[in-house]
Amino acid sequence: MKLKVAIQGIRGSNHHQVAKDYYGDNIALVECLSFDFLVDQLLSGTADKGIMAIENSIAGSIIPNYNLIYHNKLHIIGEHYLNIHHNLMVLKGQQIEDIEEVRSHPMALLQCKEFFRKYPQIKLVEDVDTAETAKRIQEDQLKQVAAIAPNVAAELYGLNIVAKDIQTIKNNSTRFIIVKTKNKELPKEEINKATVRFITDHKRGSLAAMLNVMSDCNLNLTKIQSLPIIETPWKYAFFVDVTFDSFANFEKAKALLSIMSEDFKVLGEYKNARV
Repeated sequence: MKLKVAIQGIRGSNHHQVAKDYYGDNIALVECLSFDFLVDQLLSGTADKGIMAIENSIAGSIIPNYNLIYHNKLHIIGEHYLNIHHNLMVLKGQQIEDIEEVRSHPMALLQCKEFFRKYPQIKLVEDVDTAETAKRIQEDQLKQVAAIAPNVAAELYGLNIVAKDIQTIKNNSTRFIIVKTKNKELPKEEINKATVRFITDHKRGSLAAMLNVMSDCNLNLTKIQSLPIIETPWKYAFFVDVTFDSFANFEKAKALLSIMSEDFKVLGEYKNARV
């Protein structure tokens, strides 16, 4: 039986590319047009694993996804970094001069704004997904309309790429996480990264004390993200990524941090994809 992998978006999207890179071609894709729907597929058992973008090197964190993971008790079991290539694509026979409207995901439009300064006549329209727009152009034979999408979308949907790599910053990378309803899949000796969430009290130096424990236990802090706790105004939860050489060091830090903070939770223990 094929592994069922839920992705945000459809075939031809960057999430699809990550699924191929991480699990190969022998998978059953579960296409989801929102991250909320993706989580639903995992919780219902329709999908075995899910792939979610969590941060971009230009645009920063996709903050709602942190809360989705926490509130739905999902676990991060892996990560993957993908270099993002935004390409402008149209129906075969169309040229860049024919384009009146470009439709794509808001993030893609944002990352290509400089390119479109040369084409003030082109209207930029936010859409739900990069590949879904490409698919619709082909299905509805939309002329004068272009999509910004990955190479794989042009191949799948038979579109012409009229401008390659139109993103403003060429070194554009997105970090994706692999999530499921159960925790770690790897033996301890292979785990060298973790994501945790905790709440500190309002005492002076509370967060600094937590960070000092991480440092004393030889953990390397690679990411810290604060999010407001909606039910308690002006109180914040911290989502932290750490890397380490020894799982024993992380276990020691876990024991201390869980005593020092409120609502300490490990969201995932996995392998660092950047080593």
